[in-house]
Amino acid sequence: GKEVVIANALIAILTIGGQQLFSVFTFSCPCHVGQNLIYGLAFLGVPALILLVVGFALNNQTWRLVTGKRSPLQEETTPNRLLQCKLICFVLCSITGRALVAPVTWLAVTLINGSYYVCAMSEYVSVHYYGANLNVTTSERKRILAAFPCSQLVPPELTRARDEVILLLRYQSQVAGWLLIAVVVMTVFLSYCLASCFSPLSFLHFRYWSSYVHNEQELFDEATDQHSRLYAMQHVRKFFGFVPGSENVKEIRIPSLREWQAISGLAFLKRVDKEHYDYSLLHDWALKESADRKYLKTDEDS
Repeated sequence: GKEVVIANALIAILTIGGQQLFSVFTFSCPCHVGQNLIYGLAFLGVPALILLVVGFALNNQTWRLVTGKRSPLQEETTPNRLLQCKLICFVLCSITGRALVAPVTWLAVTLINGSYYVCAMSEYVSVHYYGANLNVTTSERKRILAAFPCSQLVPPELTRARDEVILLLRYQSQVAGWLLIAVVVMTVFLSYCLASCFSPLSFLHFRYWSSYVHNEQELFDEATDQHSRLYAMQHVRKFFGFVPGSENVKEIRIPSLREWQAISGLAFLKRVDKEHYDYSLLHDWALKESADRKYLKTDEDS
């Protein structure tokens, strides 16, 4: 839908901006043998991995998929195992596709920028093709190559070789970045084509179904908020003798010290019977205790 496209575009734009700021303010190649590769790959891969995890965590479908799967009631409400497995696979693919937007954008922009790749791969490039004759030991040669990303550390006679090596590495990095973008675009396009081909609904029917699901979710959220508010209101009224927003409150209830203790502290979801739970300590108190305690007249009645 349009909302998904807009959300993905915003995620991509924010990722590009974050990558540029990250490169300017935090990235500084160590230019040291053995450290360049680790440093470059860390800046290339670790943020992408973090963005992938965040993408999974921020998707409500992830929690809908995993929440309550180990509940005993789950076995009773899953009559068709094969259908359930297909649905899980479909939802996982959808979640993964959304979660991959930010990390793929990070990888593509980083590769097109080329700085991380240059830092990581500089010591593994051969300079024999650039007119540079390094009559030094292997370890010294690696040290010189590792210093190529840092222009101030390169000997003057190797400046030309250094420039050509940097150009080669940037070329490789940018080609890899554009190939990644092309592969992702083609994969997304073919996935949508296959999903549309195997859809049991026609084009207009699918649009109607999408609209229905969207509206149903909005109405359900509104009803959930109102229902839970009304249900909680009953328990608050029992504890305090009135609810917020009430007009002409004639009396208020004074909870006892024992009752304050009963609703204070930490609470877990508590199962009352096979079909119901207590959602909070106040909920538990309201279902168990009577409210025949001390009441106090308000000033309006005096």
